Amino acid sequence: MAWYEYLLIIGAGALAGAINTLAGSGSLITLPLLIFLGLPAGVANGTNRIGVLLQNVIAVGTIRSRSNFRFEGSWWIIGLCLIGSLAGAQVAVEVDERWMNLAIGILMIMMMAVVLLKPERWLNPPESPHPDAYRKPLNWLIFLAIGFYGGFIQAGVGIFLLAAMVLRGGYNLVNANAVKLMVVLVFTIPVLYIFLRGGQVEWRYGLLLAAGQMIGAWFAARFATGSPNASLWIRRLLIAVIAGSIIKILWPYAADLAARW
Repeated sequence: MAWYEYLLIIGAGALAGAINTLAGSGSLITLPLLIFLGLPAGVANGTNRIGVLLQNVIAVGTIRSRSNFRFEGSWWIIGLCLIGSLAGAQVAVEVDERWMNLAIGILMIMMMAVVLLKPERWLNPPESPHPDAYRKPLNWLIFLAIGFYGGFIQAGVGIFLLAAMVLRGGYNLVNANAVKLMVVLVFTIPVLYIFLRGGQVEWRYGLLLAAGQMIGAWFAARFATGSPNASLWIRRLLIAVIAGSIIKILWPYAADLAARW
C-alpha cells in the first residue's frame, strides 16, 4: 500500500470510531472504503468487525472509568442482542443485501420522523429506565431483531439500539449510548469468530482501521461522559447520521428508478 492509503484508512477509522461511539452508522464509512480498496463485500463485512470490536473496548472502558453508570440492569438487552447477532452472522453471506438495505432505508426514514417530531422523548426521558421493560414480549422481539441485523451487516445498528432503548426502555441518551457500546462489544466477539472461521477477515486493513477507530472512540467517549450537553449533541449527531444513512442507502434505488423513467 502507498503511504497515503495508510493515512486514509486510519483517518476514516478515527471518524467512524467517533461516530459509532456517539451515535452509530460509522460502518457506512468503513465498509465502502474497504470495498473501494479491493476487498469483496463479504470480506469487507468481516474485516470491519475488527475495528468495531476494539473501538468498543476503548469506549466502554473509558465510560466505566469516567462515570457512575453501570450495566447490571441492561443485561437482558445485551443477551437478546447477542442471541440475535449469532443468527444474523450465520446468514450474512447468503441473503441478498439489496432487499435488506431497502428495508433499512425505509426504517431510517420512519426513525428520522420520530427523532424530529418527539424531541422530548430524547432530551427529557424518565429519571431511570422503565423497570418492567424486560417483561414486554415486544421488547424481546425488537432487541432480538436488532441483534440479528447487527450480526448480519453492522452498519446502523447503533441507531436502532439507541432508538429502542430510549423509546421502549426509558433510557436517557447518554446511558443508552453506554449500553449500546457494551451490546456491540459483546456480540462482536462471536460474530468476528464466525467471519474468521469463514475466511472473511483481512487482518492488515482491519487492524489499520481499528487503530483509527480506537482513537476516535476514546475522544468521543470522553466527550459523552464529560459534557453537560452530551444528550443534545448526541441527538444532533444522530439526526445528521440518520439523514446521511438514508441518502447513502436509498440513493442507488432512487437512481435506478430515475433511469427506468
